[in-house]
Amino acid sequence: MNNHGSFDRDRRHARSDEAHTDPIGYRVDEGSDFDRRMDGRPRPPQRHEPHPAPGAEPREVGRSRAASRRDRAASTRKRRGRIVALALGLILIVAVAGGGYFAVSKFSNRTTPNADFAAGSSGDGVVIQVHPNDTAQQIGTEAADKGVVASSGAFLEAAIANNAITSVQPGFYLLTSNVPASRAVSELVDPASRVGNMVISEGRQLYDARDVNTGAVKKGIYTLISEASCVDRTGSGSPICVSYDDLNAAGAVDDPAALGVPDWATDRVEGVPDRDRQLEGLIAAGTWDFDPSAAPADILKQLVSESATRYEDTGILTAGTNSGLTPYDTLVAASLVERESLPQDFSKVARVILNRLAVPQKLEFDSTVNYSLDTTEVATTDADRARVTPWNTYASEGLPATPISSPSIGAVQAVEAPADGDWLYFVTINQAGETLFTRSYEEHLANIAKVEPGFLDSGR
Repeated sequence: MNNHGSFDRDRRHARSDEAHTDPIGYRVDEGSDFDRRMDGRPRPPQRHEPHPAPGAEPREVGRSRAASRRDRAASTRKRRGRIVALALGLILIVAVAGGGYFAVSKFSNRTTPNADFAAGSSGDGVVIQVHPNDTAQQIGTEAADKGVVASSGAFLEAAIANNAITSVQPGFYLLTSNVPASRAVSELVDPASRVGNMVISEGRQLYDARDVNTGAVKKGIYTLISEASCVDRTGSGSPICVSYDDLNAAGAVDDPAALGVPDWATDRVEGVPDRDRQLEGLIAAGTWDFDPSAAPADILKQLVSESATRYEDTGILTAGTNSGLTPYDTLVAASLVERESLPQDFSKVARVILNRLAVPQKLEFDSTVNYSLDTTEVATTDADRARVTPWNTYASEGLPATPISSPSIGAVQAVEAPADGDWLYFVTINQAGETLFTRSYEEHLANIAKVEPGFLDSGR
C-alpha cells in the first residue's frame, strides 16, 4: 500500500540638426574648417578682418567656455524634447490599440467616412480570433474579412470610442455578422462573447469518472472540450457543440503525428494497448483557447502540439540525464506523482518511484488501479488490485502503459529533479494529505497503522 492522495528597434539619427563644436566652441561638424583640414581637402580663401586699432576692446576668439556649455545644454534639451515627444506619441498609439491609423487620418484631413453596416440587417454569428499583442486595427481587419463589419476603419473608430477595448484578452469570440462597428466592438468586449475557453485542472483524465462514495462525476478532458465548443450562431438558444463521441473517435486514429503528438512520444503512443487512451497525459493542465468551429481532430492537434511545447519548456527532453527516464516515461511518472500526492510531497514521491524502478520493485499505486475503473475512490479493493491491466502497478512491474492523468508542470519538474532520499514506501494517513515516507517495510506497516479511521475504507 502506498499514498492515496489526489490533488524592439531603437533607431538613433546619426546626424543632428545642431552644429557640433569642440570643447572651446569651434565648429567641427561636416563642412567646417576643422572637417576640411581633417580629411585633407583644401581650405577655401579666408576673409581677413583688419587688426583692431590700438586701445580698442579685444575681440572674442571663438566662444567662451561658458557660452559653449550653455549651447550644448540647450541642444541636449532640444533633443530630449524630440525624444519625449516621440515616446509620448508611441504611447498614445499603443494606448488606443492601433490609434496610429486615427492620427494619420486626422492629420491628412481625411473626410471620406469609413464604410459601415446599417443597423437592422445582422446575420449569423461568426468566430474571430484575437491573437496576443493584436492591435484594434488588426482585430478590425479580421472582423471585416469575416463579414462582421463593413471595414476595419469603422471598427477602429468604434474601438477608440470604447474604453473597454483595452480589457479584451487573446482568445476566440462569437460576433454577430453584418452589424454596425459600434455593436461589433460592444459584443467583443462582452465576456459572454468569448468561446472555446476552458481550464483543465491538474490530474484530469480524458474520460469522466464517478466517485464511488458520493456519486459525483469528475468531468474528463473530452467533456470539458465538448462543453467549451458550444456555439449558438443563430441565437436560437440551441448551440451546436463538438460531441464527446466525435472527440473520442478523433483521438483514437492510428497516426499519432496527425494529432500533434511530438516525436519523443510517437513510438510509445503507437504501442498503446487501448487506442482510445493514447492521448492520455498529452493534453496539459492549464487554461486553453481553441477555435470551437474547428474539426475535432484539429482541436485535439492544437491542444496536443501546444502541450508538447509546454512540457518541453520544463526541460523534459534532457531530464533523463538525472532520472534515467525517457521524456515520455517522465510524463508517465509525473502523472503518478500528480495523482498520488500533494505539491509539497511531489519531489519525494518522484524519488520513491525512481528508487522502486531501480530495485526493481513494483510501484503498487492505487491510482493506477483506479485509472481503468469507471468508479473510483481513494482506497481500492483486493479484487481491484488483482485485476491485470496495462496500468495496474500491483499486477505488473514498471510504469503504466500511458500517463494516468494530465500532470501539472510542478509534477513534471519533480520527476526531472527529485528529492534526495532512499525511501521506498509512503502512505497518506488523513484527508489533509499528511504523508509518511520510509525505506523500511516494517516502519511502513507501522505508518499504515496511523491512518485515521475511515480514511481508507472502501465504498465498494
